[in-house]
Amino acid sequence: QLQVVESGGGLVRPGGSLILSCAASGFNLDLYGIGWFRQAPGKEREGVSCIGKTAGWSYYADSVKGRFTITKDNANNTVYLQMNSLKFEDTAVYYCAVQNPAYLYCSGYANVYDSWGQGTQVTVSS
Repeated sequence: QLQVVESGGGLVRPGGSLILSCAASGFNLDLYGIGWFRQAPGKEREGVSCIGKTAGWSYYADSVKGRFTITKDNANNTVYLQMNSLKFEDTAVYYCAVQNPAYLYCSGYANVYDSWGQGTQVTVSS
């Protein structure tokens, strides 16, 4: 069974940094794309970033480009989301998800992801 578990959320001041982790179990990261999504209260879920099973492929939403970096550690079967220069509007519950393996490249569209984690809260506040 494909499972992912997020961790690393917390409270941070504007301009600060956090690293989110997405630990995978039951599958090999080489074979699946992993996406990060977020949902703020009263807003729709947003695709933030993803890293594909195809080497070197990644995606970032315009709202986080240049501030967030997604990486994959195959040895530890974990995907990381480094978040720098955090803003108030980055406050949300962040989810990681496993992409359907039929897709060669990952994207920010939630409907191509099959398995989701429980989420981790990120709050940016002064």
